[in-house]
Amino acid sequence: MKEEKLLSEAADRVWSVSEVNGLIKDFLDANPLLQNIWVQGEISNFTNHRTGHYYLTLKDDGGCISCVMFGFNARRLAFKPENGLKVLARGRISLFPKSGQYQLYIEQMQPAGLGDLSLAYEQLKAKLSAEGLFDAARKRPLPPMPKAIGVVTSPTGAAIRDMINILSRRFPLCKIVLFPALVQGNGAAVQIAQGVRYFNRTGNVDVIIVGRGGGSIEDLWAFNDETLARTIAASQLPVISAVGHETDFTIADFVADCRAPTPSAAAELAVPDMTELKHRIFRLKENCEYSLQNRLQAQRKALESLKNKRVLQAPENYVAERRLALDYVSQKMLQFFSLSIEQRKRILGENTAKLQAMNPLSVLSRGYAAVRMEDGRVISSIRDLKTGDRLEVQLEDGKARCQVTDTIQNLK
Repeated sequence: MKEEKLLSEAADRVWSVSEVNGLIKDFLDANPLLQNIWVQGEISNFTNHRTGHYYLTLKDDGGCISCVMFGFNARRLAFKPENGLKVLARGRISLFPKSGQYQLYIEQMQPAGLGDLSLAYEQLKAKLSAEGLFDAARKRPLPPMPKAIGVVTSPTGAAIRDMINILSRRFPLCKIVLFPALVQGNGAAVQIAQGVRYFNRTGNVDVIIVGRGGGSIEDLWAFNDETLARTIAASQLPVISAVGHETDFTIADFVADCRAPTPSAAAELAVPDMTELKHRIFRLKENCEYSLQNRLQAQRKALESLKNKRVLQAPENYVAERRLALDYVSQKMLQFFSLSIEQRKRILGENTAKLQAMNPLSVLSRGYAAVRMEDGRVISSIRDLKTGDRLEVQLEDGKARCQVTDTIQNLK
Protein backbone atom coordinates (compact mmCIF):
# COMPACT_ATOMS: atom_id res chain seq x y z
CA MET A 1 0.00 0.00 0.00
CA LYS A 2 2.86 2.38 0.84
CA GLU A 3 4.62 1.73 -2.47
CA GLU A 4 1.40 2.22 -4.37
CA LYS A 5 0.86 5.51 -2.57
CA LEU A 6 4.39 6.70 -3.44
CA LEU A 7 3.94 5.66 -7.06
CA SER A 8 0.62 7.46 -7.18
CA GLU A 9 2.18 10.62 -5.76
CA ALA A 10 5.08 10.38 -8.19
CA ALA A 11 2.69 9.95 -11.11
CA ASP A 12 0.71 13.05 -10.10
CA ARG A 13 3.81 15.20 -9.37
CA VAL A 14 5.60 17.36 -11.96
CA TRP A 15 9.38 16.85 -11.70
CA SER A 16 12.07 19.31 -12.71
CA VAL A 17 14.93 18.18 -14.92
CA SER A 18 17.42 18.53 -12.06
CA GLU A 19 15.20 16.44 -9.80
CA VAL A 20 14.94 13.68 -12.37
CA ASN A 21 18.72 13.66 -12.88
CA GLY A 22 19.24 13.62 -9.13
CA LEU A 23 16.79 10.75 -8.76
CA ILE A 24 18.59 8.71 -11.42
CA LYS A 25 22.01 9.55 -9.90
CA ASP A 26 20.85 8.38 -6.49
CA PHE A 27 19.52 5.20 -8.04
CA LEU A 28 22.82 4.47 -9.79
CA ASP A 29 24.93 5.37 -6.77
CA ALA A 30 22.85 3.08 -4.56
CA ASN A 31 23.48 0.04 -6.77
CA PRO A 32 26.55 -1.80 -5.35
CA LEU A 33 27.09 -3.66 -8.64
CA LEU A 34 27.73 -0.34 -10.39
CA GLN A 35 30.10 1.05 -7.77
CA ASN A 36 32.98 -1.33 -8.48
CA ILE A 37 32.74 -2.59 -12.03
CA TRP A 38 35.28 -3.64 -14.68
CA VAL A 39 34.55 -2.55 -18.25
CA GLN A 40 36.49 -3.62 -21.34
CA GLY A 41 36.47 -1.59 -24.53
CA GLU A 42 38.41 0.39 -27.11
CA ILE A 43 39.38 4.00 -26.37
CA SER A 44 38.05 6.73 -28.65
CA ASN A 45 37.62 10.52 -28.38
CA PHE A 46 40.49 10.62 -25.89
CA THR A 47 41.25 14.06 -24.41
CA ASN A 48 44.00 14.93 -21.95
CA HIS A 49 42.51 18.02 -20.34
CA ARG A 50 44.72 20.85 -19.11
CA THR A 51 43.49 20.09 -15.58
CA GLY A 52 45.07 16.62 -15.79
CA HIS A 53 41.74 14.82 -16.14
CA TYR A 54 41.28 12.23 -18.91
CA TYR A 55 38.05 12.26 -20.91
CA LEU A 56 37.35 9.34 -23.24
CA THR A 57 34.79 6.96 -24.66
CA LEU A 58 34.94 3.17 -24.33
CA LYS A 59 33.28 1.36 -27.20
CA ASP A 60 32.74 -2.09 -28.67
CA ASP A 61 30.71 -3.41 -31.58
CA GLY A 62 27.44 -3.01 -29.65
CA GLY A 63 27.71 0.38 -27.99
CA CYS A 64 29.76 3.00 -26.16
CA ILE A 65 29.99 4.64 -22.75
CA SER A 66 31.43 8.04 -21.75
CA CYS A 67 34.23 7.94 -19.19
CA VAL A 68 36.24 10.33 -17.05
CA MET A 69 39.42 9.71 -15.07
CA PHE A 70 40.35 12.40 -12.60
CA GLY A 71 43.91 13.71 -12.49
CA PHE A 72 44.91 12.10 -9.18
CA ASN A 73 44.09 8.68 -10.69
CA ALA A 74 45.48 9.51 -14.13
CA ARG A 75 48.88 10.43 -12.70
CA ARG A 76 49.27 6.92 -11.31
CA LEU A 77 49.11 5.33 -14.79
CA ALA A 78 52.39 3.96 -16.10
CA PHE A 79 51.25 4.23 -19.73
CA LYS A 80 49.52 6.93 -21.75
CA PRO A 81 46.01 6.15 -23.02
CA GLU A 82 45.47 6.70 -26.75
CA ASN A 83 42.73 6.21 -29.30
CA GLY A 84 42.39 2.67 -30.59
CA LEU A 85 43.90 1.09 -27.47
CA LYS A 86 41.88 -1.71 -25.88
CA VAL A 87 41.80 -1.43 -22.10
CA LEU A 88 40.25 -2.77 -18.93
CA ALA A 89 38.85 0.02 -16.78
CA ARG A 90 37.63 -0.27 -13.18
CA GLY A 91 35.39 2.34 -11.61
CA ARG A 92 31.87 3.34 -10.72
CA ILE A 93 28.84 4.19 -12.83
CA SER A 94 27.13 7.46 -11.99
CA LEU A 95 25.36 10.37 -13.63
CA PHE A 96 26.56 13.89 -14.15
CA PRO A 97 23.44 15.97 -13.38
CA LYS A 98 24.47 19.00 -15.44
CA SER A 99 24.48 17.05 -18.70
CA GLY A 100 22.10 14.27 -17.70
CA GLN A 101 24.63 11.78 -19.07
CA TYR A 102 25.67 8.71 -17.18
CA GLN A 103 29.36 7.81 -17.34
CA LEU A 104 32.04 5.59 -15.94
CA TYR A 105 34.29 7.28 -13.39
CA ILE A 106 37.54 5.36 -13.92
CA GLU A 107 39.78 4.74 -10.93
CA GLN A 108 42.10 2.13 -12.44
CA MET A 109 42.99 1.24 -16.02
CA GLN A 110 45.30 -1.24 -17.72
CA PRO A 111 45.86 -2.40 -21.29
CA ALA A 112 43.84 -5.42 -22.30
CA GLY A 113 46.15 -8.35 -23.06
CA LEU A 114 49.33 -6.36 -22.28
CA GLY A 115 50.71 -5.11 -18.97
CA ASP A 116 50.71 -1.38 -18.41
CA LEU A 117 54.47 -1.33 -17.81
CA SER A 118 55.10 -3.19 -21.06
CA LEU A 119 52.86 -0.77 -22.94
CA ALA A 120 54.51 2.24 -21.32
CA TYR A 121 57.91 0.81 -22.31
CA GLU A 122 56.86 0.38 -25.95
CA GLN A 123 55.28 3.84 -26.08
CA LEU A 124 58.37 5.59 -24.72
CA LYS A 125 60.66 3.51 -26.92
CA ALA A 126 58.72 4.51 -30.05
CA LYS A 127 58.65 8.17 -28.98
CA LEU A 128 62.39 8.50 -28.30
CA SER A 129 63.28 6.50 -31.40
CA ALA A 130 61.22 8.89 -33.53
CA GLU A 131 63.17 11.80 -32.00
CA GLY A 132 66.47 10.20 -33.08
CA LEU A 133 67.79 9.49 -29.57
CA PHE A 134 68.65 5.90 -30.56
CA ASP A 135 70.52 6.83 -33.77
CA ALA A 136 73.99 5.32 -34.07
CA ALA A 137 75.32 8.57 -35.57
CA ARG A 138 74.97 10.40 -32.24
CA LYS A 139 76.74 7.70 -30.20
CA ARG A 140 80.08 8.75 -28.71
CA PRO A 141 83.08 6.39 -28.83
CA LEU A 142 84.46 5.02 -25.58
CA PRO A 143 87.93 6.25 -24.57
CA PRO A 144 90.50 3.52 -25.28
CA MET A 145 92.36 3.99 -21.98
CA PRO A 146 90.33 5.95 -19.39
CA LYS A 147 92.04 7.43 -16.37
CA ALA A 148 88.84 7.43 -14.26
CA ILE A 149 85.43 5.76 -14.52
CA GLY A 150 82.25 7.02 -12.88
CA VAL A 151 79.83 4.32 -11.71
CA VAL A 152 76.21 5.17 -10.85
CA THR A 153 74.66 2.24 -8.99
CA SER A 154 73.75 0.91 -5.55
CA PRO A 155 76.75 0.91 -3.19
CA THR A 156 75.56 -2.34 -1.58
CA GLY A 157 74.60 -4.41 -4.61
CA ALA A 158 76.51 -7.26 -6.22
CA ALA A 159 76.90 -5.17 -9.40
CA ILE A 160 79.37 -2.69 -7.89
CA ARG A 161 81.43 -5.48 -6.32
CA ASP A 162 81.67 -7.29 -9.66
CA MET A 163 82.65 -4.11 -11.51
CA ILE A 164 85.30 -3.10 -8.96
CA ASN A 165 86.77 -6.60 -9.07
CA ILE A 166 86.97 -6.68 -12.89
CA LEU A 167 88.16 -3.06 -13.29
CA SER A 168 90.89 -3.54 -10.69
CA ARG A 169 92.05 -6.78 -12.26
CA ARG A 170 91.95 -5.67 -15.90
CA PHE A 171 93.31 -2.14 -15.55
CA PRO A 172 94.44 -1.20 -12.02
CA LEU A 173 95.71 2.20 -13.25
CA CYS A 174 92.11 3.38 -13.70
CA LYS A 175 90.43 5.23 -10.85
CA ILE A 176 86.86 4.20 -9.87
CA VAL A 177 84.48 6.92 -8.65
CA LEU A 178 81.14 5.71 -7.22
CA PHE A 179 77.99 7.83 -7.16
CA PRO A 180 75.66 5.90 -4.82
CA ALA A 181 72.07 5.78 -6.02
CA LEU A 182 68.89 3.79 -5.62
CA VAL A 183 68.40 1.45 -8.57
CA GLN A 184 64.75 0.51 -8.01
CA GLY A 185 61.65 1.95 -6.44
CA ASN A 186 60.48 5.52 -5.98
CA GLY A 187 63.15 8.13 -6.58
CA ALA A 188 65.61 5.71 -8.19
CA ALA A 189 65.44 7.28 -11.68
CA VAL A 190 65.95 10.75 -10.18
CA GLN A 191 69.08 9.69 -8.29
CA ILE A 192 70.57 7.89 -11.30
CA ALA A 193 70.01 11.00 -13.45
CA GLN A 194 71.64 13.10 -10.72
CA GLY A 195 74.70 10.85 -10.90
CA VAL A 196 75.02 11.30 -14.67
CA ARG A 197 74.71 15.07 -14.34
CA TYR A 198 77.22 15.12 -11.45
CA PHE A 199 79.96 13.47 -13.49
CA ASN A 200 79.26 15.75 -16.45
CA ARG A 201 79.40 18.81 -14.21
CA THR A 202 82.65 17.88 -12.40
CA GLY A 203 84.36 16.28 -15.40
CA ASN A 204 86.43 14.09 -13.08
CA VAL A 205 85.91 10.89 -15.10
CA ASP A 206 86.29 9.86 -18.74
CA VAL A 207 83.32 7.49 -19.03
CA ILE A 208 80.17 6.72 -17.01
CA ILE A 209 78.61 3.32 -16.22
CA VAL A 210 74.98 3.21 -15.08
CA GLY A 211 73.47 -0.13 -14.13
CA ARG A 212 72.36 -2.79 -11.71
CA GLY A 213 71.87 -6.54 -11.56
CA GLY A 214 68.92 -8.46 -12.97
CA GLY A 215 65.31 -8.46 -11.83
CA SER A 216 61.72 -8.21 -12.95
CA ILE A 217 60.42 -5.46 -15.18
CA GLU A 218 59.24 -3.68 -12.05
CA ASP A 219 62.72 -3.92 -10.50
CA LEU A 220 64.35 -2.49 -13.64
CA TRP A 221 61.69 0.14 -14.26
CA ALA A 222 63.81 3.09 -13.08
CA PHE A 223 65.97 2.62 -16.18
CA ASN A 224 62.88 3.09 -18.39
CA ASP A 225 62.26 6.60 -17.08
CA GLU A 226 61.98 9.29 -19.76
CA THR A 227 63.84 11.96 -17.80
CA LEU A 228 66.73 9.58 -17.14
CA ALA A 229 66.80 8.60 -20.82
CA ARG A 230 67.05 12.25 -21.90
CA THR A 231 69.75 12.91 -19.29
CA ILE A 232 71.85 10.04 -20.64
CA ALA A 233 71.31 11.22 -24.23
CA ALA A 234 72.41 14.76 -23.30
CA SER A 235 75.57 13.58 -21.50
CA GLN A 236 78.82 15.04 -22.85
CA LEU A 237 80.68 12.03 -21.45
CA PRO A 238 80.15 8.60 -23.04
CA VAL A 239 77.73 6.41 -21.08
CA ILE A 240 77.65 2.62 -20.83
CA SER A 241 74.31 1.11 -19.81
CA ALA A 242 74.58 -2.18 -17.92
CA VAL A 243 71.16 -3.16 -16.64
CA GLY A 244 70.08 -6.66 -15.64
CA HIS A 245 71.01 -9.80 -17.49
CA GLU A 246 71.85 -10.33 -21.15
CA THR A 247 68.19 -10.73 -22.15
CA ASP A 248 67.02 -7.59 -20.31
CA PHE A 249 66.62 -4.42 -22.38
CA THR A 250 65.71 -1.01 -20.98
CA ILE A 251 65.28 2.44 -22.53
CA ALA A 252 68.64 3.41 -20.98
CA ASP A 253 70.28 0.69 -23.11
CA PHE A 254 69.00 2.30 -26.31
CA VAL A 255 69.98 5.91 -25.54
CA ALA A 256 73.39 5.09 -24.02
CA ASP A 257 76.51 5.23 -26.17
CA CYS A 258 77.17 1.55 -25.47
CA ARG A 259 75.02 -1.26 -24.07
CA ALA A 260 76.60 -3.98 -21.98
CA PRO A 261 74.62 -7.17 -21.32
CA THR A 262 75.67 -7.21 -17.64
CA PRO A 263 77.55 -4.93 -15.21
CA SER A 264 80.55 -7.27 -15.43
CA ALA A 265 80.55 -6.94 -19.22
CA ALA A 266 80.39 -3.14 -18.84
CA ALA A 267 83.58 -3.21 -16.78
CA GLU A 268 85.28 -5.26 -19.49
CA LEU A 269 84.13 -2.85 -22.19
CA ALA A 270 85.22 0.24 -20.26
CA VAL A 271 88.91 -0.59 -19.82
CA PRO A 272 91.57 -2.55 -21.70
CA ASP A 273 93.12 -5.69 -20.29
CA MET A 274 96.50 -4.83 -18.74
CA THR A 275 97.86 -8.29 -19.53
CA GLU A 276 96.84 -7.94 -23.17
CA LEU A 277 98.38 -4.46 -23.26
CA LYS A 278 101.68 -5.88 -22.01
CA HIS A 279 101.59 -8.54 -24.72
CA ARG A 280 100.84 -5.91 -27.35
CA ILE A 281 103.68 -3.68 -26.12
CA PHE A 282 106.06 -6.66 -26.15
CA ARG A 283 105.01 -7.52 -29.72
CA LEU A 284 105.44 -3.90 -30.79
CA LYS A 285 108.92 -3.87 -29.20
CA GLU A 286 109.86 -7.02 -31.09
CA ASN A 287 108.50 -5.58 -34.34
CA CYS A 288 110.43 -2.36 -33.80
CA GLU A 289 113.65 -4.24 -33.13
CA TYR A 290 113.12 -6.42 -36.19
CA SER A 291 112.38 -3.43 -38.40
CA LEU A 292 115.39 -1.53 -37.06
CA GLN A 293 117.73 -4.45 -37.67
CA ASN A 294 116.42 -4.87 -41.21
CA ARG A 295 116.91 -1.18 -41.88
CA LEU A 296 120.43 -1.20 -40.46
CA GLN A 297 121.29 -4.20 -42.61
CA ALA A 298 119.91 -2.49 -45.70
CA GLN A 299 121.90 0.68 -44.89
CA ARG A 300 125.07 -1.37 -44.44
CA LYS A 301 124.56 -2.95 -47.87
CA ALA A 302 123.97 0.46 -49.41
CA LEU A 303 127.16 1.79 -47.76
CA GLU A 304 129.16 -1.19 -49.01
CA SER A 305 127.82 -0.61 -52.50
CA LEU A 306 128.79 3.08 -52.38
CA LYS A 307 132.27 2.17 -51.14
CA ASN A 308 132.86 0.12 -54.28
CA LYS A 309 131.75 2.92 -56.62
CA ARG A 310 134.47 4.05 -59.05
CA VAL A 311 133.81 7.68 -58.22
CA LEU A 312 135.03 7.10 -54.70
CA GLN A 313 137.95 4.89 -55.71
CA ALA A 314 139.28 7.21 -58.51
CA PRO A 315 137.57 10.61 -58.19
CA GLU A 316 140.00 12.27 -60.70
CA ASN A 317 138.68 10.00 -63.48
CA TYR A 318 135.11 10.92 -62.56
CA VAL A 319 135.98 14.64 -62.73
CA ALA A 320 137.77 14.18 -66.08
CA GLU A 321 134.76 12.43 -67.58
CA ARG A 322 132.49 15.22 -66.42
CA ARG A 323 134.84 17.80 -67.96
CA LEU A 324 134.71 15.99 -71.29
CA ALA A 325 130.94 15.93 -71.12
CA LEU A 326 130.93 19.66 -70.29
CA ASP A 327 133.25 20.45 -73.24
CA TYR A 328 131.00 18.48 -75.57
CA VAL A 329 127.90 20.33 -74.40
CA SER A 330 129.73 23.70 -74.66
CA GLN A 331 130.81 22.96 -78.26
CA LYS A 332 127.28 22.00 -79.19
CA MET A 333 125.95 25.24 -77.70
CA LEU A 334 128.54 27.34 -79.61
CA GLN A 335 127.62 25.63 -82.86
CA PHE A 336 123.95 26.20 -82.22
CA PHE A 337 124.45 29.90 -81.44
CA SER A 338 126.70 30.41 -84.52
CA LEU A 339 124.13 28.86 -86.85
CA SER A 340 121.39 30.87 -85.21
CA ILE A 341 123.30 34.16 -85.64
CA GLU A 342 124.09 33.44 -89.30
CA GLN A 343 120.47 32.64 -89.97
CA ARG A 344 119.32 35.87 -88.37
CA LYS A 345 121.94 37.86 -90.37
CA ARG A 346 120.63 36.41 -93.61
CA ILE A 347 117.04 37.25 -92.69
CA LEU A 348 118.08 40.80 -91.73
CA GLY A 349 119.80 41.29 -95.10
CA GLU A 350 116.73 40.13 -96.97
CA ASN A 351 114.44 42.43 -95.01
CA THR A 352 116.84 45.38 -95.50
CA ALA A 353 116.81 44.88 -99.29
CA LYS A 354 113.02 44.82 -99.27
CA LEU A 355 112.85 48.02 -97.27
CA GLN A 356 115.37 49.70 -99.58
CA ALA A 357 113.33 48.77 -102.60
CA MET A 358 110.25 50.32 -101.06
CA ASN A 359 112.06 53.52 -99.97
CA PRO A 360 110.54 56.49 -101.84
CA LEU A 361 113.97 58.24 -101.95
CA SER A 362 115.23 55.41 -104.13
CA VAL A 363 112.51 56.20 -106.64
CA LEU A 364 113.45 59.88 -106.59
CA SER A 365 117.06 58.98 -107.42
CA ARG A 366 115.87 57.63 -110.74
CA GLY A 367 114.53 61.04 -111.89
CA TYR A 368 111.08 61.03 -110.35
CA ALA A 369 109.69 63.74 -108.07
CA ALA A 370 107.00 64.01 -105.40
CA VAL A 371 104.60 66.98 -105.84
CA ARG A 372 102.71 68.48 -102.90
CA MET A 373 100.54 71.49 -102.30
CA GLU A 374 101.81 74.09 -99.87
CA ASP A 375 99.63 72.55 -97.19
CA GLY A 376 101.33 69.17 -97.64
CA ARG A 377 98.64 67.41 -99.71
CA VAL A 378 100.16 65.00 -102.25
CA ILE A 379 99.16 65.71 -105.88
CA SER A 380 98.33 62.51 -107.75
CA SER A 381 96.22 63.88 -110.64
CA ILE A 382 96.19 66.91 -112.94
CA ARG A 383 92.60 67.39 -111.87
CA ASP A 384 93.83 68.36 -108.37
CA LEU A 385 95.56 71.48 -109.85
CA LYS A 386 94.45 74.82 -111.22
CA THR A 387 96.31 77.80 -112.63
CA GLY A 388 98.05 79.83 -109.94
CA ASP A 389 98.46 76.99 -107.38
CA ARG A 390 101.77 77.07 -105.56
CA LEU A 391 103.50 73.69 -105.37
CA GLU A 392 106.44 72.08 -103.61
CA VAL A 393 108.44 69.58 -105.66
CA GLN A 394 110.52 67.02 -103.73
CA LEU A 395 113.62 65.82 -105.59
CA GLU A 396 116.35 63.44 -104.42
CA ASP A 397 118.63 66.14 -103.11
CA GLY A 398 116.19 68.94 -102.26
CA LYS A 399 112.94 70.79 -102.86
CA ALA A 400 111.71 73.35 -105.39
CA ARG A 401 108.78 75.75 -105.05
CA CYS A 402 106.75 76.37 -108.25
CA GLN A 403 103.59 78.03 -109.45
CA VAL A 404 101.16 76.48 -111.97
CA THR A 405 100.83 78.62 -115.11
CA ASP A 406 98.88 76.10 -117.10
CA THR A 407 97.57 72.47 -116.98
CA ILE A 408 97.49 69.99 -119.83
CA GLN A 409 95.52 66.80 -119.41
CA ASN A 410 96.54 63.64 -121.26
CA LEU A 411 94.15 62.39 -123.87
CA LYS A 412 92.85 58.87 -123.31
